[in-house]
Amino acid sequence: MQPSDLKNLTVAVVGAGYGGAAAAKALSLLGADVHVYEQANRIREVGAGIGLRPSTMDRFRQWGIFDAIAKVSSPSDYFEILTATGDPIMKESWPGIHDFAEETRTHLIHRGDFIDALLGVLPDGMVHLGHRLETIEDQGDHATITFADGEKVTADLVIGADGIRSVVRRRLFDEKGPLFSGEHAYRAVIPADEAHGMVVDDNLRMYIGRGTKVYLLPLRHRNQVSFDITALCADSTWAPEVTKDDLLATVDGFDERIVNITRGLAMDAVNIRAVYDIDPVDRWHSDSVVLVGDAAHSMLHHQGQGANSAILDGGALADALLEADSVKEALARYQATRKPVTDELQRISRQGWSEDEVNDVFPGQKPGATTGRG
Repeated sequence: MQPSDLKNLTVAVVGAGYGGAAAAKALSLLGADVHVYEQANRIREVGAGIGLRPSTMDRFRQWGIFDAIAKVSSPSDYFEILTATGDPIMKESWPGIHDFAEETRTHLIHRGDFIDALLGVLPDGMVHLGHRLETIEDQGDHATITFADGEKVTADLVIGADGIRSVVRRRLFDEKGPLFSGEHAYRAVIPADEAHGMVVDDNLRMYIGRGTKVYLLPLRHRNQVSFDITALCADSTWAPEVTKDDLLATVDGFDERIVNITRGLAMDAVNIRAVYDIDPVDRWHSDSVVLVGDAAHSMLHHQGQGANSAILDGGALADALLEADSVKEALARYQATRKPVTDELQRISRQGWSEDEVNDVFPGQKPGATTGRG
């Protein structure tokens, strides 16, 4: 599209998470008139740490915000996978470090710091809180969204960045809801000196035992570590009730230091949730509405690619608008670029457990039978 067309383009982004903030930044740099609408009255990201891959960090460099992200993160050279008792399985450099003009490492960051940094580089007045989407009307060359308080907004392009339970997706593209993976995630951020000597550098380590994976992701710029237990569990309650004994049972047989970290956790500081994703969505866009991030392709966290994919969606959408002659053409180009990549990541992320492990939790059922997957 021509620069004059982009400057006249009005964009409404539904959701101020990673995908929404990234898309807003990328499109505002094109000159578009962008507004972001978030249902929460206050943005507060819970959870733990994530790794921002080199391709994501290179996008931030292109957008001029690399330093804003780098100052609240730690660069990492490699990741390591070990047995439950610490015997090495594999150790590899993060892929993509040398793929760009400048050496670009993976950066480990707390989710809260990440969303704060992303929103902090958006222009004042762009983000509007307390806007819960009620309906969306696709009118061909534009769309109108209506919020719970009755306010209506019409835009040339509406971006659905409203997460795994996306209203935009359900209203316009796909009625299917989240699918339970058959596992729980227990996450906490603790001081590095409570990690029993397991934080020695800035590299991610994953320990694998039967039915359980434990991730230690250093946040040494905070003098902390993100501690994540992912364990098979039949309870599909979105926010299950879990005791300290339940957590300790999942790490039985692990390195004693991991057991001691778990024993020392304050349960009110542990983020506990059942793990869900969605099946691939066939269609991400109409002529004037498009999905990004988890709304389009929510995936399990085993590959650490959810946030990265959301950021890269925003970059690809901006690229497509620059290259295409119309919004309609740009949205088709964006989906053709991103969907094959995220479909594959969704597929790979589901390959987390052996059949024997699944049968321990779901006796007599085929893997995935309880989750709605074949």
